[in-house]
Amino acid sequence: MKTSSKIIDFFQMRKAYRQLSQLSDASLKDIGLSRGDIRRAVYGR
Repeated sequence: MKTSSKIIDFFQMRKAYRQLSQLSDASLKDIGLSRGDIRRAVYGR
């Protein structure tokens, strides 16, 4: 994987993390997540 691809992936994951963090608890529950699941869902950890 090229360095540029890794950088693009990083920024896309960071954006996804921010977007999920802005959702309400009810919205997260609707998609099967809790606040504690966001990092794992985005970064796979």
